Parts: sequence; structure tokens; C-alpha cells
Amino acid sequence: MTQKSTSDIVARCQALYEDTRFTAAREWKAAKEGRKVVGYMPIYVPREIIHAAGMMPLGIMGGGDNLEVIHGDAYYQSYICRIPRSTIELGVSGRLDFVDGMLFPSICDVIRNLSGMWKMLFPNVYARYFDVPQTYEDEVGGTFYEGEMRELLEDLGRIAGRKVTNDDVLNSIGVYNENRRVIRDLYKLRAEQPWKVPASEAYLVLRAGLLMPVEEHTQILRDYIDAVAASDRPIKDNAKVVVTGMFCEQPPLNLIKSLELSGCYVVEDDFMLVSRWLIDDVPTEGDGLHNLAQAFLHRSTSTAAKYEPNETEKGKFLIEAVRRTGAEGVIFASPSFCDPALLDRPMLQHKLSDAGIPFIAFKYAENSGQMQPIREQAGTFVDSIKLWSAA
Repeated sequence: MTQKSTSDIVARCQALYEDTRFTAAREWKAAKEGRKVVGYMPIYVPREIIHAAGMMPLGIMGGGDNLEVIHGDAYYQSYICRIPRSTIELGVSGRLDFVDGMLFPSICDVIRNLSGMWKMLFPNVYARYFDVPQTYEDEVGGTFYEGEMRELLEDLGRIAGRKVTNDDVLNSIGVYNENRRVIRDLYKLRAEQPWKVPASEAYLVLRAGLLMPVEEHTQILRDYIDAVAASDRPIKDNAKVVVTGMFCEQPPLNLIKSLELSGCYVVEDDFMLVSRWLIDDVPTEGDGLHNLAQAFLHRSTSTAAKYEPNETEKGKFLIEAVRRTGAEGVIFASPSFCDPALLDRPMLQHKLSDAGIPFIAFKYAENSGQMQPIREQAGTFVDSIKLWSAA
């Protein structure tokens, strides 16, 4: 079999990224009678449950910079982030008219309110606010979360017209375990040889997984890793950085490219955390929902939108990411008006200062058009890192 080139793989993933009508998902649904598609908002839902019901999970990350928001601005204030307005625009403009359900996970008040807005605008489409535990004790938060997942499983079973079994859930856990393993391989390669895996390419390859069946995405990831291994790209004198704060409203692709042009190797990030939320394999024996609940409580990533009762743990995950990847600094990039990210940032900056790790911060919107100031700020940050390391 002829090996695919990185350019061909990335071109396909970019076409998916730019398609605001979700043509690939529409074609998947139309290919077989009875197929269903369930959309979900950032940052995390247990996609295994959707998959177990025979449905396709579809990641809705807002409209990006390719969508002009006209109607969406009538539904939300101007002083909140852009993702709810662009998501409403996707809905009222008919771009999501093929979706059979929408999940709005617990992340902030904006997404919570968006679930209610969706029910009013589209009363014939299944819509659910999917809550997550705030207490991480097994008998409290674990029991609550298992109940939430069980209700979701029953709802999706009714939509699918069949009972979804525990074996179905365990099988889907295995499928997503495989996908997460290959994603971990991709991030490991980025940390070790960042010149071979540009962040802008890795972003598009990862983003494609939100728009297609997981099995197909796993193969694309493998193809890309194989193509990268066979490629010969020059090493640049860039600084390795961790980018954080982009877990919900996604940055424009040009913002990521601007960071690279400024001299950054982005070796760790929190883009689309749904793909990396669970940090290792989930057991595929026993009660599948219990296994997913335990993984959420005890083996999931740390982020501003996740409640962490132990303040002494705040920042440890970020510092470990810096140490693990060999990063030389951290860039805080948060969407404008993103309360979780902007409230969390001062605490994380304090931890980085104590650890002697340099950082900078800026804000963006998913439709940011002016990248030059960001490029200049990031470039100055890289220069300062090089000067400090040489001193």
C-alpha cells in the first residue's frame, strides 16, 4: 500500500475543518438508513456512550473564522465569548439540521444557558445539559456521575430504538482507548521532534477526529505519524512552549501558525480536550459506566473548567507538562471573556513564577483577524527565553 504524504493528510483534515456544513458527517448519516448523529460542545463528554448506541459523536467547536455571525448576535450579549453566538448561527442557518441530538457539558454558565436556548429554538431535537461531579469521592461524585451517564445511555437507546448493553459500552471504550493511545503517540513525537510535527498540522489532524467516526480517525492518525517519520524537515532554533487556555473556544488556525512563525515549537496544549481528557486506558472489563466514572474522577486531565478541591494541587499538572516535554516557557492564550480560563490564570502564573518558568499571556477570539501583535509578542517572548538560557 502506498504511504500517504503529510500534505495529502493535512489537506484532507483542513477541508474538514473549513467545512461549516459538516458534509462528511452528513454523508456518513445518509449512507445507511437509521444512522444518528449526536453533536456535543466542549470540553468533555463520554463519547463512548454515543458510540455504543451506534451513533456518531460530532464535535461542535463553534463557527470559527469562516462563519459570519448574523443571527447569533441577537441571542447573546456582546460581553461574553463568541462560541455560543457562532454555535447558534450554525443552528439557525441550517448547518446542523441533520443532527439528532446535542449535548452541552458542564463547563460554564454560557454553555449551560446555551442548552436551554437550544431547547427553545429546536424543540424537536434531543438536547441535554450533561453535568459532571464537583465532589471527587467515589460514593458521592462517582455515584452521581454514573447516574448521569446511565440516564444519557437510556435516552440514546430510545433514540436509537434499541437497548444499549454493557458489552456495547465496553467495546466502545476499547475503540476509544486505541484512539487515545495513538494521540498520545502523536504528542510524544511532537515533544521529541517538534520540527517534524508543526502544531498547525497536529491541530488539524486532531480536529478531524471530532468530525468523523473514531475508527477512521485512528487510521488517519497512524497514517500521519508514519508520514512524519518518513519526512525530512529542517530543525529550527525555536523555543519549546506549552500553550494553555484554549480548551473551549478554539483559536483561529492562523493564530497557531503565527506562534510558529514567531519562533515557537508548541509541544503541549489543551486544544479539544475531549480527545485527551482521560489520560490513560479505561478498563474494558466489568461495568463500563463505572469504569468511565472512575477514569473521570481519578485519571483525567486538569483544566480551569474542572473543579479541584485541593488548592495545593493547582498548577501541578501544568508544571509537569513543562517538565515532561522539555518546554522552556508557557503561553497563556485565553478567549476574551472566558471566565474559567481568566480566573484560573493568576493562580497558575503564581505557580509558574515559584517554579522559575517564564510565561506570557494574551487573549483572542475564534474570529481574530489581526495576528501581527500576537506574533510580535510571542517573538519577543522567544527572544527573551533564548537570552535567559544563554545567560
